[in-house]
Amino acid sequence: MKSPFNIEETFHALQQGNKASLGKAITLIESTKFEDKELAYSLLGRCAPHTGKSIRIGVTGVPGVGKSTFIEAFGKYLIEEKGKKVAVLAIDPSSQRSRGSILGDKTRMNDLSVMPNAFIRPSASGSSLGGVARSTRETISLCETAGYDIILIETVGVGQSETTVKQLCDFFLLLMLYGAGDELQGIKRGIMEMADCLFINKADQNEMLAKSAAKEYSNALHLFPPKESNWYPKVLLGSGLNARGIQKVWEQVLDFKETTDKNGFWKANRKAQEHWWFKEYSKHMLVESVTRTENWKVISADRKKDIEEEKLNALEAAKKLVSSIELHLKNYL
Repeated sequence: MKSPFNIEETFHALQQGNKASLGKAITLIESTKFEDKELAYSLLGRCAPHTGKSIRIGVTGVPGVGKSTFIEAFGKYLIEEKGKKVAVLAIDPSSQRSRGSILGDKTRMNDLSVMPNAFIRPSASGSSLGGVARSTRETISLCETAGYDIILIETVGVGQSETTVKQLCDFFLLLMLYGAGDELQGIKRGIMEMADCLFINKADQNEMLAKSAAKEYSNALHLFPPKESNWYPKVLLGSGLNARGIQKVWEQVLDFKETTDKNGFWKANRKAQEHWWFKEYSKHMLVESVTRTENWKVISADRKKDIEEEKLNALEAAKKLVSSIELHLKNYL
């Protein structure tokens, strides 16, 4: 028989940095079972006063750019040279057909995964857009409670919706490749505008081409409007495989923190993220609450039947469904 989940025991184990308890807690918040949700909310409530002290770094880039290799080198540097505790939240894409995910990032970080001050958690993106998993934000809170002062969030890879990670991190690092065709068309403008630093990986393979690409990216960044943070991103060259340029990335992170601490952006950005997540949680919980009701099930089945019998198209059926729900909600608001 499965033993009951003890909130207090798990919380105190987290504060002691127990990795097994951290893994167990993350599994709880990732659960889609309704009975696990209240437990997860209770645990996160206990953790709330102990969060917010880490530096959260989002790492993204096109598939094949070497995100996992870079993160392993960066994580090892932070632990060995800077005495940090590093958590890596690696998001793997899920199949839209089977909903399965390979979750192979941990196997690509062999050295980092066995270090006492490192914690690596691969998660499936599921149906979430934006390059992160549904529960990534809550996982950050658990890692911070467990004493990890650097949180590295590796996204699934740059796509048109790869923007949610910006609402999770303090510093946004974009890994780039050189020689992949037209440098400025190789990635969406929107994600370049969000980046706080660009790092051209694998630059040691052809430094001349890498430097040329860096110049093009730098010129492009100067065309973008000024950031609210008053921070001007730099383009760095290096290699995750050979740990080249890693120190300069960390220096950029520290410079960014110092700059944004002074001008107030660091704190303002955290508050803006809270407001953003408040709206996201509200929408998610509202939909979840409504779709559990019997009224929803009956009305939804009726509208599906209308579509099947070609009485309504998808848009008309959706409008009719929402109108019915709004009518019911008026009695409670």
